[in-house]
Amino acid sequence: MAGIFGTAIRETKELEDGWANAAYAITMEDGRRAVLKAAPPEGARLMRYERNLMRTEVEVTRRVGELGTVPVPAIYKHDDSRTIVPVEYFVMEFLEGTPYSAARNGMSLEERERIERELGRYNRLINGIKGERFGLYSWGAEGKPTWREAFGQMAENVLLDGEEAGVELPAAYEEVRRRIAAVLPALREADEPRLAHWDLWDGNVFVKDGRITGIIDFERAMWADPLIEHYFSRFNGSAAYYEGYGRGELTGGERIRRSLYDLYLDLILHIECAYRGYENEDHIRWARDNAKEGWERFLNSTNGGETG
Repeated sequence: MAGIFGTAIRETKELEDGWANAAYAITMEDGRRAVLKAAPPEGARLMRYERNLMRTEVEVTRRVGELGTVPVPAIYKHDDSRTIVPVEYFVMEFLEGTPYSAARNGMSLEERERIERELGRYNRLINGIKGERFGLYSWGAEGKPTWREAFGQMAENVLLDGEEAGVELPAAYEEVRRRIAAVLPALREADEPRLAHWDLWDGNVFVKDGRITGIIDFERAMWADPLIEHYFSRFNGSAAYYEGYGRGELTGGERIRRSLYDLYLDLILHIECAYRGYENEDHIRWARDNAKEGWERFLNSTNGGETG
């Protein structure tokens, strides 16, 4: 750290809230603090959509930071040379505050609504960044010309991951593919690539004194339909967020699109258990049951998966 901050490290502490990368809070001898994130080692087993996560996080965090209107941590250094340490890493600003996921239960309804209204405003600003192609940010210029094609490929990649890992789904893989393909025409309504965080759940939002102090973890960003954002999912439904975002309830066509996005996440949560090597049987059981319930919800919300 002397090369970045001009002083030595006094203390390090592992941050255990993350799932993919390792993260450490670092305190320098002069009291300044930062966070170091290290990527998995070369050869680590990852799902297809998890490749080049660290470069994506660094580039998108910087890109959103350039807006000057969304609180994101400054990136001090990114090193993918693997010469100092054998993994890719970056060092970023230490955010004051607590993850909203840990703080919200101690907040009043009014305080939560204020945070979620503010989050809606910030999320809309992020979605206001326009792209040239659809798909995962890491796809770059090789993205797809339509959201229908891009999402179809994203869903197929997740299913390929599941097949390769031998994960059992609530229905046969070919049946899942057929049902998804039948609903993909609904995505034609999303015709402009917008930057989506996608993983903007409460654990990636830092709060302090009733305000949002920072938004982190842009590693799974994509050029997409903004309705794929987490706070539009079935896990949420915050009226304050919708108000801050500046929109009303979802229309019929939007709900069909959202049903695809919910299924996509449900499949990932289930299939990733085989890749992460989770040992928590309760979580593994929850992910399996959630996929089963999600599949049934998808069929019910799309008339059996046939929308024409």
